Amino acid sequence: MIDTVKWKERIRKLLTLDSHPGHISAGFAVGVFISFSPFFGLHCILAIIAAFILRINKVTCLTGSWVNTPFTVVPVLMASYRLGEAILGHQPEKIILKDLNWTYAIELLESHGAPILIGSSIIGFAAAIISYALLYFIIVRFRRGDDTLSYLTEEMKETGEELE
Repeated sequence: MIDTVKWKERIRKLLTLDSHPGHISAGFAVGVFISFSPFFGLHCILAIIAAFILRINKVTCLTGSWVNTPFTVVPVLMASYRLGEAILGHQPEKIILKDLNWTYAIELLESHGAPILIGSSIIGFAAAIISYALLYFIIVRFRRGDDTLSYLTEEMKETGEELE
C-alpha cells in the first residue's frame, strides 16, 4: 500500500530545497526530457551525467527522469513513432504489440529508431517546458505560505542566485 505521509514528506523536502526555484525546476525539466528518450535502462545514468555537465540540481534531475513510468512507455513510444514518421513525411507502419519481449523491442527500435528518436525528442521537449513552468509555479506558491521560505525565495530572485 502507498504510504501517503511518506510521499507528502518527500514532496515537501523537494519543494523546500535550499536553491532557487528556477534551479530546482530546470533540474526537473532536464530529467523529464531524458525520461521520454527511448534509451531504456539508462535514464537514471543519463540524468546524473546531465546534472553534472549542466550543473543543475541532481536530486530533481533524477526525480524528473522517473516521470515516464513502465505504464506509460508503450503509449509514449507509439506517439513518438507516429509523430516522427509524420515529421519525416512517411506513412507510419502498423506495429503489432501482441508478443512484446526484449528481442522484439530491440528490433523495433533498430528498424524505426530515427522516427522514434525524433518524436520522443519533440514530446520530451514539450513535456520539459511544461514541467519547468508548472514546478516553478508550485514551488513559488508553496514557499509563499512560509515566511522564511518566502523571504529566501524573494532574496534569491533579487540577487539572481548563480546556477551551481
